Amino acid sequence: MWGDKKQDAPASTTLPQQSKPNASTAPTFSGEGKKMAPLDSTYSGTVGSGSTARLGASLHVKGEITGNEDLSIDGSVEGLVHLEDRKLTIGASARVTADVIAREVVVYGNVKGNLRARDRIEIKKDGSVVGDLTTARIMIEDGAYFKGSIEIDKAGEASGSSDSDLEKPAYTRASRSTAAASSTASD
Repeated sequence: MWGDKKQDAPASTTLPQQSKPNASTAPTFSGEGKKMAPLDSTYSGTVGSGSTARLGASLHVKGEITGNEDLSIDGSVEGLVHLEDRKLTIGASARVTADVIAREVVVYGNVKGNLRARDRIEIKKDGSVVGDLTTARIMIEDGAYFKGSIEIDKAGEASGSSDSDLEKPAYTRASRSTAAASSTASD
């Protein structure tokens, strides 16, 4: 039976490929575009509502980091970190050489630079900060290293910080807070 049929083209000739893919071999994209649109519209609503971005231990960033979500840094950063209304956590393996502006800063690793937190700054027992601190509330655990000055800015807690607040002269720093922090850092 198979041998009875006559072939139109010799066996050694190849048929030309179709220029348009047919429905059975072409990848199907129908519906994927529809799935992406709702994801994009809901993504902006979920950012910052409990989620924390993470900069991993093997990553190195030079420049400026700005954003509107909480951030955890485990790698190294050089430059500026500006998270005005968010929490910044500097992990135990982090090396940060940057000025920081955030609502709250928690330091487990090493920071060289000035920290400005509208609400609070915490330096944990293995944390190290070399730079000036400006905040409404401060906590430095036993065993932490701190070298610099502290300015307690109660106005920042109630009204938020402005650009003019960032340029306050050093002589307005509270001497009582600086003395207390210096004794804690030297323990």
